[in-house]
Amino acid sequence: MPTPKEINDEAVVRRAPLFSALDDAEASSLRESMVLVKVSKGNTLFKEGDDGNRLYVVLEGKLKLGITSNDGRENLLSILGPGEMFGELSLFDPGPRTATATAVTDARLLSLAHDQVIGWVSEHPKVSLQLLGRLAQRLRRSNEVLADLVFSDVPGRVAKAIMDLGERFGVKKADGLYVNHDLTQEELAQLVGASRETVNKALADFAGRGWVRLEPRSVVVLDIDRLSKRGQ
Repeated sequence: MPTPKEINDEAVVRRAPLFSALDDAEASSLRESMVLVKVSKGNTLFKEGDDGNRLYVVLEGKLKLGITSNDGRENLLSILGPGEMFGELSLFDPGPRTATATAVTDARLLSLAHDQVIGWVSEHPKVSLQLLGRLAQRLRRSNEVLADLVFSDVPGRVAKAIMDLGERFGVKKADGLYVNHDLTQEELAQLVGASRETVNKALADFAGRGWVRLEPRSVVVLDIDRLSKRGQ
């Protein structure tokens, strides 16, 4: 009989685009061919420029995808949590990794070699549609980020980032939406493409207005409507 942890893992992995188009038998077969990977907090799963030959599904924990400029500055592309998939880009465009994946917390993942994915896509065309949909979402997100950098001020980008993290990792409680993002102040600044000082000033302003309460590596959103409007 499956343990509660195994049942939870199964529910999480079924949310990934690779699995959502499969029936239970097909999903179980694919799940059995995947390899469990554990990454401790702060450790790197792969680096920008490494060969890209596997995709990953997050079972537990959080990872960050980031890039580094020639002068050493870092920028975070995204924060990934349970049920999210990454590494699929090189399936369609073979080449080196375009970002570095680092564990924000202790994490467990499932990995699958790309040659195995190709086999599944060939046998199950509906899987390819799910993967293409995932790539389309990624492109749409990239366009939104670019537009935000051009047209939005830093406080607006901070508000939008908090609400996005809250949508995926937040827990609603009596006094507000608890967003346990697990990011340092520097990482949060890298996520919105601004300096730590500017981001801290924006957060302090939100707190002063009573929109949020700041806690270590987390934010409690007290006024969802106002913060959401500020991020639009």
